[in-house]
Amino acid sequence: MIYRYTTRIYYQDTDAGGIVYHANYLALAERGRTEALREMGAPHAEMVAQYGVMFVVYRVNLLYQRPARIDELVTVETEFMELSGASVTLRQKFLRDSDSLAVLDLRLGCARVSDGRAARIPREWVARLKF
Repeated sequence: MIYRYTTRIYYQDTDAGGIVYHANYLALAERGRTEALREMGAPHAEMVAQYGVMFVVYRVNLLYQRPARIDELVTVETEFMELSGASVTLRQKFLRDSDSLAVLDLRLGCARVSDGRAARIPREWVARLKF
């Protein structure tokens, strides 16, 4: 299943030339992932409150294809690709209409809030993350 989050590009997202600053794609991706998890019934805050664990990004690969510019609407498509005991692999695409702007492949690890050490994804969350 693909989850979509659309946002406008604001001045704060861009560099001096009005193009989205490369690192800001990571922030846009985070918003897309957060909304996807919320739609799946697995919001971050609930995971932390109930189980004392959270998802953290531990690997990311971002391919830039075309620039996104100030005032444009960009859609972040989030697709969950693989689920293991303590991690989730995702692909996120940044689109302007039908133009692909960037593709982000990443792996999220599950970690304990108390000490940051790796932890298994809670069973209830595994059920929510089935894709």
